[in-house]
Amino acid sequence: MTLKKGFLWGGAVAANQCEGAWNVDGKGMSTADCMVASHHGVQREFTDGIVEGKYYPNHEGIDFYHHYKEDIALFAEMGFKCFRLSIAWSRIFPNGDDETPNEKGLEFYDHVFDELLKYGIEPVVTISHYETPYALVKNYGTWRNRKMIDFYLRFCETIFKRYKDKVKYWMTFNEINVNGFHPEMTMGLRIKEGENRNQVIKQASHYEFVASAKAVKMGHEINPEFKIGMMMMYPTFYGETCKPEDQLCAMEQVDKQYYFSDVQCRGYYSNKAKASWKKEGVVLDITDEDVKALKEGTVDYIAFSYYNSNVASSRDDVECTDGNMVNAVKNPYLKASDWGWQIDPIGLRIALNNLYDRYQKPVFIVENGLGAKDIVKEDGSIDDDYRIDYLKAHIQAMKEAVEEDGVDLMGYTPWGPIDLVSCGTGEMQKRYGFIYVDRDDLGRGTLKRSKKKSFEWYKKVIASNGEEL
Repeated sequence: MTLKKGFLWGGAVAANQCEGAWNVDGKGMSTADCMVASHHGVQREFTDGIVEGKYYPNHEGIDFYHHYKEDIALFAEMGFKCFRLSIAWSRIFPNGDDETPNEKGLEFYDHVFDELLKYGIEPVVTISHYETPYALVKNYGTWRNRKMIDFYLRFCETIFKRYKDKVKYWMTFNEINVNGFHPEMTMGLRIKEGENRNQVIKQASHYEFVASAKAVKMGHEINPEFKIGMMMMYPTFYGETCKPEDQLCAMEQVDKQYYFSDVQCRGYYSNKAKASWKKEGVVLDITDEDVKALKEGTVDYIAFSYYNSNVASSRDDVECTDGNMVNAVKNPYLKASDWGWQIDPIGLRIALNNLYDRYQKPVFIVENGLGAKDIVKEDGSIDDDYRIDYLKAHIQAMKEAVEEDGVDLMGYTPWGPIDLVSCGTGEMQKRYGFIYVDRDDLGRGTLKRSKKKSFEWYKKVIASNGEEL
């Protein structure tokens, strides 16, 4: 069994990390617009609005807003079958609770989708990707408020109807399980001192589950051809040793993530989820209508990000390393990236098997990649063999999951096919792209685009449907 015909090869970005034009053509301020630049090892600061003298790299990003035609032409040259992007909520509803949408914002995405379709590239759209209209944070406390469900559904109805003949693939929330680690980044949720953190996060997440489920049902009514998925960060966890306590720790870490995917894929909270409420002192506002909505709005597929694997230990005195949102125990059997993320292609195969076996729904790898420092040579070339090696090994593992394990895989969109602002730190030097963008961590540079060595390599991979690595 090889990769299916029509396999969705492409790349993935987020509006807030690439578009720029943060206050152009009627766009409102989002939570991502209030994230200050940081550096390796230091989480980005969220400010209360815009503070003079601070640098906000998302404000300009890589100016995809004005370069989208050039960028999409490069994606087409690589042979992309799809392109994962997000719609900036505050570009469509500047305050989030507006009665009518911003036409200029809607027109921008019309132009982007038309440009993609001109080249035969399917848009894959994340509806909410780590940015919430800032006015919803200030005026409603964002997702701690049940009113957010209606605001989100108004946003969904608007874009579903507007783009029903242009977009087939949707995802409701990006990496929804990261609510548990960084709720301020994912939902704009600010937890006050003395509050039960689990109570606030799980209540807000419940409202997102209901909003997602109702959006799925609505989307299918607007266009039955829509494929609407959920999206999670998948952290493969290994027990540090075969000591039972270590294995239990690994299970508990992964269960924290399944809390989110179970509801969206199965349509109800598991007994284990309910047991966690009791243990954490959580009492949720769940109505009979919510229960019905969750059951009726299960997703069509499971999209996920995978960058690295993690280790769980029952010991306290352990050496930890960085990872995608999760800091875990260092694995002596793996090499790590410049940012400390442990490189583990086999972990991707395990992730694919775990998700497909658990839910028996198609899976979609919508983020995978290597953040690295690229050096531009005197002749302008960039030899990023380290990126090619990383992606080659992960694609090979992905193919084994399909060919040897029978996983139903829809596609593969590595993260950041073009360099963009880092989500976690706001850096530009942490580069993922096949396309280099001339911009540095202080916002200096021409924004000129140029091809890296990996550009031609990925072009051959797509042309051969993954046979030529």
